[in-house]
Amino acid sequence: MSRPNAESRPDPWRSPVIVAQIPDTGVHRKLEASAAERLAMAEFAGLREVLSAQADLEIVPKSGGRYQVTGSVRARIGQTCVVTLDPIENEIDEEVDLIFAPEAEARRLADLIEEGRDDEEPPEVVDPPEPIANGIIDLGRIATDAIFLAVDPYPRKQGVVFEAEVTAPDPEDHPFAVLKALQDNKTGKKKGK
Repeated sequence: MSRPNAESRPDPWRSPVIVAQIPDTGVHRKLEASAAERLAMAEFAGLREVLSAQADLEIVPKSGGRYQVTGSVRARIGQTCVVTLDPIENEIDEEVDLIFAPEAEARRLADLIEEGRDDEEPPEVVDPPEPIANGIIDLGRIATDAIFLAVDPYPRKQGVVFEAEVTAPDPEDHPFAVLKALQDNKTGKKKGK
């Protein structure tokens, strides 16, 4: 789940969990983005504003050093209607279900999945696990990514429909209109002589 220029900008909402400290029973976290984090999220995503952002996530250890992150992310965002240019608000409610694996294994599995996609009959698409970077799973980044992926890129005010202005074609407007005009002028001069 990497975003464009994710390397050049810090994540706007962070909530790192150190994998080595996750008990066998797992970890449950309820997160709420602060005003500063919401402002950074809005700026990062080009939104008018992020009014609220919460996440309710659980990390459960799996075999082979893998971890499953499940839960939900909710947000209320302010956008601008692409038709009326009025400010509008949209609700986001996304489910999260991701597998994380140590970086080397995540890379290896991603390569195997990519090689498998060259087959004649593509199998059901399987996403590779997310890499565990520096022994940390960042729940804030997971929540931010879920919100950003759910943002409507063309938000519209409820009930508003874009209607393109349709004009009837001018019968005199066609590729040979200039030739016809020249011919009409020529014919008109002959009759007038």
